[in-house]
Amino acid sequence: MTHHSIALIPGDGIGTEVLPAAREVLDTVGRRHGITFRYTEFDWSCARYLRLGSMMPEDGLEQLGAHDAILLGAVGYPGVPDHVSLWGLLIPIRRAFHQYVNLRPIRVFEGLPSPVRAAAPGEVDFVVVRENTEGEYSEIGGRMNRGAPDEMAVQQAVFTRAGVTRVLDYAFGLAERRGGRLTSATKSNGIVHTMPFWDELVAERSAGHPSVDWDQEHIDALAAKFVLDPARFDVVVASNLFGDILSDLAAAVAGGIGIAPSANLNPQGAYPSMFEPVHGSAPDIAGQGVANPIGAIWSAAMMLDHLGHPGAAAEITGAIARVLATTSVRTRDLGGSASTAAFTAEILRHLGS
Repeated sequence: MTHHSIALIPGDGIGTEVLPAAREVLDTVGRRHGITFRYTEFDWSCARYLRLGSMMPEDGLEQLGAHDAILLGAVGYPGVPDHVSLWGLLIPIRRAFHQYVNLRPIRVFEGLPSPVRAAAPGEVDFVVVRENTEGEYSEIGGRMNRGAPDEMAVQQAVFTRAGVTRVLDYAFGLAERRGGRLTSATKSNGIVHTMPFWDELVAERSAGHPSVDWDQEHIDALAAKFVLDPARFDVVVASNLFGDILSDLAAAVAGGIGIAPSANLNPQGAYPSMFEPVHGSAPDIAGQGVANPIGAIWSAAMMLDHLGHPGAAAEITGAIARVLATTSVRTRDLGGSASTAAFTAEILRHLGS
């Protein structure tokens, strides 16, 4: 038996509904593959912030550091500004644990039509590699003369050689293991310092990966090509802001934000990595039992793969694919009427088949 210690942060809204579904799938697959999980659940959320004034306790990161991985549901609640919830929980975790790769796979499944005519099942299967700890999402900057006619805000982007090269090396390595193609997102024709620096480092790091064919695209043109010709892509690497935008656009191309998973990786394994569905807390449907659990379940599969169980992970993604391809069971966001529990039960029924 292999044992793993998992930190669970259900968070807010539908996060508390989709994380139990992911856990049920993990436990079922674990029994089939000789893997056991010890879960520790943390009530860190916007509800906690409203009650106690902080998203997590002062020693929260220390508590998480004792686990093999972190599985998160969703964070966000009306009345709590998004920058408060993000900077109070997710960003501190990503930075303290050097989770410098945000990995978002994009796949068009048979049985789940894309809103994009050019996106066909079996043809669109790529991954966005987003730099996750610096770039445009830095803490450097501030506000001056608040409320005055000459009020100003300054936000400083930070691109370091160490930070950029490590995410590029990960992306090129991933491209070597996949289809051998990499596209770099840039905007060096308009952003005069950071993006030319990014481009130079892409060219520099490519020399160590001669088997990878690579190109670069300006972010505006790249966004258009995600819609016009999504099948052309294999690995797309981008800065923090560009990767954030592109991956949500790509999730929509794949059929819906509710199915999209993500991983915040520390590739070296020195710290726990964190896995979370891309969708938000969806307070408009929270508590109704109708949330789509695919994003959370697929994120759990990515966690299994990261922990060294690719066969168990593939069993989960295979079950997702079979449910979508061979049944009409769908949650409301996908045009059906199945509850979260009913859809999860269908996934469990198809595991290992």
